[in-house]
Amino acid sequence: MNGWIILDKPVGLGSTQAVGAVKRVCREAGLGKVKVGHGGTLDPLASGVLPIALGEATKLCGRMLDASKVYDFTIAFGTETAGLDAEGEVVATSAVRPNLADVEAVLPRFTGPIEQVPPAYSAIKVGGERAYDRARKGEVVEMKARAVTIFALSFRHPGEGRDLAIGGSDPDRRDPGLRRGDEVGEGGELEEITLTAHVSKGTYIRSLARDIAYAVGSVGHVTMLRRTKAGPFTLEQAISLDKLNAFGQGAAQSEIFLPLEAGLVDIPALNLSPEAAGAIRQGRVWTGGSTDDGLYWGRDSDLRPVALIEALAGTLKVVRGFNL
Repeated sequence: MNGWIILDKPVGLGSTQAVGAVKRVCREAGLGKVKVGHGGTLDPLASGVLPIALGEATKLCGRMLDASKVYDFTIAFGTETAGLDAEGEVVATSAVRPNLADVEAVLPRFTGPIEQVPPAYSAIKVGGERAYDRARKGEVVEMKARAVTIFALSFRHPGEGRDLAIGGSDPDRRDPGLRRGDEVGEGGELEEITLTAHVSKGTYIRSLARDIAYAVGSVGHVTMLRRTKAGPFTLEQAISLDKLNAFGQGAAQSEIFLPLEAGLVDIPALNLSPEAAGAIRQGRVWTGGSTDDGLYWGRDSDLRPVALIEALAGTLKVVRGFNL
């Protein structure tokens, strides 16, 4: 079992609980003790793509944590909560509701490299203690701004994944639940709006929603958060918790399992000679190659992954070896 299970994590399940569920299902399937790790924490109140690595694929978890992510999220205007999500006490209210043009006008401020203050209810350590632990004790937690990158930020149609036509005339591209006025894009006030964000590691969507609400003169919090992509993995590859449990009851491994190299599709493969593969498996630097400089995953003549490899000035150096 060296590969990936991409779970469509349901709301209410923590990432650590999801890892535990995979371990349990592997035991039920008679696979014994399997090394398991996840490729990026997903809050219990969020749903969507959670890559879970098994066996040798766990060596790629760090790389997955560094990968960019894509989220759909809904901002409800008028109320800010302590946790910036659907849980927690209300800490601020506003009668201001933006229209679609107002939101559109501020989105460029949040695209590209930005400074962002993480939520007090987060796992970041402050003074050696998790920020959320201190916040739950009633402490005022001062969070430092951090640099993140928003690669893309756009309007989305809640539950549909379609772009909203600003000021358009197609009623099928509008959602009545988004507005209080007569026409979205023509001055109608938004109770909520759903956006899609492609973000770098370390980005907090709850903070992004808070800051967008501030920018339009209101306050807000996240009512829906769904991760649609993590690194190379998408919802199309994800399985439900029910399907995961079915594996423990005898369902075919092919229905839930992806090979280790599925986590490497965003970097080029490098075919290794038997001599080069043997040297790299031993952790030795291989010289005499003519490959362009860069990061590759090396594979042997049977197309099995051998290692993540850095090519530099005609040499191949192991970044992370796989024992397959």
